[in-house]
Amino acid sequence: MQTNTPPRAEFLPIDKLRPFENHPFRVKDDAEMDQLVFSVLTQGLLTPIVVRETDTAEYEVISGHRRLRACQKAGIETVPALIYSMDRDTAIIALVDSNLHREHLLPSEKAFAYRMKMEAESRQGQRNDLTSDQVGPKLTASTISEDSASQVKRYIRLTYLIPEILQMVDEQKIALTPAVELSYLTESEQRDLLETMESEDCTPSLSQSQQLKKLSQSGALDMDRILELLQQPKANQEEKLRFDLKDIRRYFPKNYTTERIQKTILQLLEKFERNWKRRSLDER
Repeated sequence: MQTNTPPRAEFLPIDKLRPFENHPFRVKDDAEMDQLVFSVLTQGLLTPIVVRETDTAEYEVISGHRRLRACQKAGIETVPALIYSMDRDTAIIALVDSNLHREHLLPSEKAFAYRMKMEAESRQGQRNDLTSDQVGPKLTASTISEDSASQVKRYIRLTYLIPEILQMVDEQKIALTPAVELSYLTESEQRDLLETMESEDCTPSLSQSQQLKKLSQSGALDMDRILELLQQPKANQEEKLRFDLKDIRRYFPKNYTTERIQKTILQLLEKFERNWKRRSLDER
């Protein structure tokens, strides 16, 4: 953690620590938390919680929200801490940098983390162009994260989604790239889209999302156009006829490969079609 002032190491009462205000990283009471609680109970807290001093008698956690929760669940009253003196924007940058390495981060967590850091750096006077359409040399990948600058920009676009659609991205019901396109819709258009997705039990493909964006930008998007688009069949949803190979292999010589079987079936179908057309003509 980069700061000009070295930290103080102290044991702090746990009730004097509070989570970082509006931080985007979720702290879940899941199996991993249970393991962390067990570790704290049996070995103690091995890694200090990183905090910053505030104007009150409390300390704001920068790194260690999960450890703090584990200590609370374990009933521990004091914890080892590294106390830094830093302003909020410097703390935001440190918060994001210390949490982006975590596994299993949700797209929404990354999205709001990147946006928080971008806005903090902007307030500090650092030049970045994540909000513009030109993302390149002015913003290097290392400025925000290990992700490329264009990928960081895509994640930040997710923060413009309404919560219900953003949750669908977290749940992998909508992929990142289509979600970015949908983020350009107005809030009311996104509400209409959400209602249509729920009624039709479907989500838009990338192509459909791009069309929705274009219609929105031209001022031509309404419920009827949304419904019309979502009712269009997707390439991967067209009806297909499948056969289990074991059900048809008995009709062919044992030395026939799968490729030869497929070719023979197509030849037989073509012959059937010719015979059927000829019979139809004879009956006229």
